[in-house]
Amino acid sequence: MIGSFSVKIVDSSLWVHQLRRNGDPDRRARVETLLINGDAAWCAPVRLELWRGVRNLQERKTLRAYEATLPDFEVTRDAWRLATLTADRGRAAGLSFPFPDLLIFGCALFHGLEVEAADVHYEQMRSLHS
Repeated sequence: MIGSFSVKIVDSSLWVHQLRRNGDPDRRARVETLLINGDAAWCAPVRLELWRGVRNLQERKTLRAYEATLPDFEVTRDAWRLATLTADRGRAAGLSFPFPDLLIFGCALFHGLEVEAADVHYEQMRSLHS
């Protein structure tokens, strides 16, 4: 936690809706609430996913503004270790997760954060560490 807020790493599955005018209103509202409360954060894999999909000048400007203001959590060696552990536990349970999601989850787990997402993978990964 930073300050008195419950900071969360926001996954690209939500950011894309917030960046685009035609994004899902409920998902946009979830991100807006986190931004207004100072609870939105990200990490390198999220940033890369968003930069990879940027479509226009406004999205570029918004991402640059976020880069200047959002807490950015490092994907450390221990975060990689947790991502690998999660992948291994997932395979043992018959689950397979996308590479970026594993890194994002490992980063959040290492830093003691939740992931705010519109993606069932994070709930599944969280259940592997209960």
